[in-house]
Amino acid sequence: HLFCPGAFALAVVLLTSRLQLEGEAPQRPSDRGAAWLSVAELHTRETQRRCGIRGHRSRRPGCDPGRMPRRATAEDGVEGGVFGALDGLYVEPVFRPPAEAGSLILQVTNGCSWNRCSFCEMYTAPQKAFRAKPLHEVTADLRLLGAVSRMETSSGAPPPRIFLADGDAMSLPASRLREILEAAQVEMPDLARVSSYCLPRNLRTKSVDDLRALHALGLRTLYVGCESGDDEVLRRVGKGETRASSLEALQKLRAAGLKSSVMILHGLGGRQLSRQHAESSAALMSEAQPDLLSTLVVSFPLGMERHAEGFADLPGDGFQQLEPLEILDEMTHFIERLDLRKTIFRSDHASNYLSLKGVLGRDRPRLLAELAAARRAGPAALTPEWARGL
Repeated sequence: HLFCPGAFALAVVLLTSRLQLEGEAPQRPSDRGAAWLSVAELHTRETQRRCGIRGHRSRRPGCDPGRMPRRATAEDGVEGGVFGALDGLYVEPVFRPPAEAGSLILQVTNGCSWNRCSFCEMYTAPQKAFRAKPLHEVTADLRLLGAVSRMETSSGAPPPRIFLADGDAMSLPASRLREILEAAQVEMPDLARVSSYCLPRNLRTKSVDDLRALHALGLRTLYVGCESGDDEVLRRVGKGETRASSLEALQKLRAAGLKSSVMILHGLGGRQLSRQHAESSAALMSEAQPDLLSTLVVSFPLGMERHAEGFADLPGDGFQQLEPLEILDEMTHFIERLDLRKTIFRSDHASNYLSLKGVLGRDRPRLLAELAAARRAGPAALTPEWARGL
């Protein structure tokens, strides 16, 4: 759309901004309600949304920060120039789960306090060094997002949801998280829910009562990156967690009434550790009984040398990345051994070669049949590399 002149360019911008390339969010009522806005205001609104207010993943083509005015100061007020005030709201890149495509992103920390996992490149850029944002910055950001929310809800949008970024928001003390959630309730009285990524270690210093207090203030879902239930795999990838620490965290969330959405990474242990990775991960999930379970596929957009270092002492060639059909075999091995009662299961992240959706264990026979059919069909049944969004 950068090469299309005039009104046609605007039409393409509005169309492409609504295509859901990742996530599960439907078209929002605010999109339809925006019809009475001026062309200039609508263009600004759509550009700003693509640049990071909702569903942001990384800087996208057409999101030119140079076109955005400076961030407003306290003297400027919010309502009169909300879009100009939003410039500089985030330290990029910013990531969120697919299910949070429709959520407002509130960056309460920058980066990840651990940031040693060999498979993760999300927070390795120099500007992503870990930092907890001061409370006055967070509350100022909330005022701006509150203005966005009021504008959208006045156009018929559903009550707002907030995702706390970055990858380590739950590393903040429980007292700070309470202050943030209380401020969010003030700015958005109709706030539907709050969610966040969560490392198991984030919960070691938080009691069940601490988590119940956060639940009472609107925190609902925590996305927990367990990655594996196998201690050897976790050690080799530098996760800094064990099966026991992950289980303890998930049980604590359940006791507090919070939903857990767990992520397992297929291919994480390579070819030699594939079977034990699948079996141990299935055993952990069966004991934890998470509310939601997602499987992703480990990917190395910046190269796998750093990841392979942890496997250098394995016999043979060390870390051997799984081929796509071998990923299906690992998924099959994993699902066969799951003993879940009522867990929503998804493998629809952009990294997956095969999208699966169901409830486990009810839908296990169907999911295994879909895997078997894809295995028989071969590579033609899988998402091609160019379409995996990486």
